[in-house]
Formats: sequence, structure tokens, C-alpha cells
Amino acid sequence: LERQLRGKPVGIRTAILIVLGTYVFMRLAISLSDNPSDYLRVLGQIVTGVGFLGAGVMMARDGYVQGVTSASVVWLMAGLGLVIAFDFGRQALLLSGFVVFVLVGIDKVEATFGSLRRGVHKRWSKRTVKTQEPRYHK
Repeated sequence: LERQLRGKPVGIRTAILIVLGTYVFMRLAISLSDNPSDYLRVLGQIVTGVGFLGAGVMMARDGYVQGVTSASVVWLMAGLGLVIAFDFGRQALLLSGFVVFVLVGIDKVEATFGSLRRGVHKRWSKRTVKTQEPRYHK
């Protein structure tokens, strides 16, 4: 919800679909096999695949990287789906509450303490970042 309200790339629909998708794949693995090592293989592939999806959300612009928080949310939503798939509903609720606290509460802390605001990125300027012309290989 927080990402949607702030107009970020990962909104409510995306977050829900990521949670549901990871839940479905993990529950299928649990249902189709009695071997815990199969669960771990599926879990590892989900983490890898969602990491790739999250990397697509990030972008470098003017010397700094944007979208890292959104990419982290993508990865974390997959984790919540996995937690739910293993029937840890209470832990999923606690983690969800903590995520909301981090996304909303940290902004309030940064607003209170100006030196924390967005880390070093606010201190960079176009003059301090050396840019290079892109090189194209033939």
C-alpha cells in the first residue's frame, strides 16, 4: 500500500501477485513431494528468480541508483509468500507490520534528523559525479 500511495513501481497489485505466486509455487512443491530437499530447491529458485525480477526495478541515473527500496520490497514480498506457504501466518503478519514500519517510519526519522535524509545520495551533485560517454563495442 505504501509503495502504491507514493507512486512507486511496485504497487499493491504487484506485491499481491508476488506473494501469491511464491505461495503457489512453494505449496505445489510441498504437495507434490515428501522430500524436504525438493522444497529447498524450489525455494532457492524462487529467491533467485525474484531477485532477477527485483533487479529489473532498479535503475542508475545521474550517478546514483534508484529503485533499490522497491527491489527490496519485491524480494521481501516473495519471502512473505514463502513464509505463508510454510504455514507461518503469524510470523508473516508480524513481518508485514515491520515492513510497513520500515517504509513509513524511517521516512519520519529521516525528516526529523536531516542528516539521515536519503543517505549520501542527496549530497551528490552532477558536478561531483564524473560521467563517462558510453562506449559501444563493434
